[in-house]
Amino acid sequence: MKPIPTFCSSDYKLLRELILKSKNNTNAKEANQLSQELDRAVVSKGETLDQSIIRINSVVTVEDVKANKQMKIQIVLPSSADVKQSKISILAPLSVAIIGFKENDQVDWELPAGVKTLKIVAVSNP
Repeated sequence: MKPIPTFCSSDYKLLRELILKSKNNTNAKEANQLSQELDRAVVSKGETLDQSIIRINSVVTVEDVKANKQMKIQIVLPSSADVKQSKISILAPLSVAIIGFKENDQVDWELPAGVKTLKIVAVSNP
């Protein structure tokens, strides 16, 4: 069973606004997927979340379970995305797959290359 994502209220509001702005964009599919994740999410009343939960600006190490490959990325707003610096937009399929989850969670997500099982190995928050 897929874990339930958790967000602080400010990230939740920011992501909802971003989704509204992205509906007519090239990443409308990802915006819809993110919206579905937000619909089932737990929203924390305060701004403090467990440090192991992935949020905007988190630096995350994820592992492709089948390929046994790890990668380290930072999830950022679309305006800050820079693949060369491993800064991935929150609207990229990989970010949508893991935002709101925590260390040691495992998620199955449909990426352009097919369904991947991703394990969240490490999370650090600024």
